[in-house]
Amino acid sequence: MAILKIARMGHPVLRSPARPVEDPTAPRVATLVDDMLDTLADAGGVGLAAPQVHVPLRLVIFHVPAARLAAERYRDAGLTDDTAAVPMTVLINPVIEPLGDETDTAFEGCLSLPGMTGAVPRFTRIRYRGVGLDGAPIDRQASGFHARVVQHECDHLDGILYPQRMADLGLFGYADDMHKTLPTPETGDPA
Repeated sequence: MAILKIARMGHPVLRSPARPVEDPTAPRVATLVDDMLDTLADAGGVGLAAPQVHVPLRLVIFHVPAARLAAERYRDAGLTDDTAAVPMTVLINPVIEPLGDETDTAFEGCLSLPGMTGAVPRFTRIRYRGVGLDGAPIDRQASGFHARVVQHECDHLDGILYPQRMADLGLFGYADDMHKTLPTPETGDPA
């Protein structure tokens, strides 16, 4: 197991569509996933796509911590979201289907754009399918932050970084500075 180098915005591997994984049960795929898990844990993120570690394959890993869901429910009391944390998931050759036209715009970060953040519109409800490391099918519905994470990671498989999804580049910048000038949800005043 190893910590892999994360590709940053501008690297060609992040701009090209990734290839399908031909054999999800192959030992080299399991080794890649182990290394990606180590890399994600080291970086402190919630998701990572194979192209981000210089491997152009259609494979993502992600999880949704319970603390993140609790914070989201607190901020958005009317939001119906998954009630439990999503355990670490390995999703190979994923397909995403929006479940409706409703979108939500929220700030995202990315390990390939360290220190940056931007307001990104995403579908609020999706269905995603793919297979796991054992080749067994995965078929889930997701909403809220869970849906956002899956869409963000799967965008990497199509050569898309979150700034390309943004409607207003005025809401893109260094996270430290953006959080100083944006209104807080509680007061409407800058933080």
